[in-house]
Amino acid sequence: MLQPATGYLTGFTHSLNPYIGCAFGRPVDNLGRDTVGCPYCYVRRLPVALLHPKPWGTWVTVKEGAPERLRRELRRSRVRGETLRIFLGSSTDPYQPVEGRWKITRELLRVIAEEGGVDQLVVQTRSPMVLRDVDLLRALGKKVRVSLTVETDDEKVRRLLTPTSPPVSGRLRALARLRRAGVPTQAAVSPVLPMNPYRLARLLAEAADRVVLDTFHLGDGSGGKRSRLLGMPRRLEAAGYEGWFDPDLHLRLIPIFVGILGPGRVGLGAAGFAGMNLTSPPHPRGE
Repeated sequence: MLQPATGYLTGFTHSLNPYIGCAFGRPVDNLGRDTVGCPYCYVRRLPVALLHPKPWGTWVTVKEGAPERLRRELRRSRVRGETLRIFLGSSTDPYQPVEGRWKITRELLRVIAEEGGVDQLVVQTRSPMVLRDVDLLRALGKKVRVSLTVETDDEKVRRLLTPTSPPVSGRLRALARLRRAGVPTQAAVSPVLPMNPYRLARLLAEAADRVVLDTFHLGDGSGGKRSRLLGMPRRLEAAGYEGWFDPDLHLRLIPIFVGILGPGRVGLGAAGFAGMNLTSPPHPRGE
């Protein structure tokens, strides 16, 4: 269950995925002709998606027996004295719709709470279903951080680019409720989609402890190449948002978010997901 963290997961030792596949990317027409649910998802360009006979977003494999396997691995790790910093949900959303039935993620959290030995756990999702497990998240204390994706403040953009994802308002409410419950929270503006940055920064300042900014170029694991292969420049340009694929987009957004949230509450890219905050804006390329 615990896989060594590689590539983008800087600062983590392992990734943990309760499922293979992701129903948040399912086709709008149910026939597999246009999987536009999350068209930018970098996993679409990985072997797990490219080699599967069905289109990405139309299938989910449940890892049955996952809690028992994780328990054994945590016990072995504890005997070895290993440090564990785990990213839960690197290639699948742990709170996608099937979790409502199978509850694999909930049982994984229960095992981690019971066994201990985990130094840091980041739970990455875009679903308000995470509120169901607030009891276990609170039991994990400061070792856990719930990172909830909020790529935009604009529902029109959300419906255009990620129509099968939960509404923005529901995600903001979920963040706020988790924060009030004492669960450390993070809003992942990942990837950055067209937005009003001043409005989104103000909304997130109220809802989350911290924010991570992550653009197509910073976050797809290939400097934007996978995003190009997935047709994101074309999609954005067709919708009138061509400037939002700019490789230096983060340089325009960081001063706005830092100005509203403060430098201790804003992270950037992979280091941001691991908990590192910006102390000053990065310099433009070549400076």
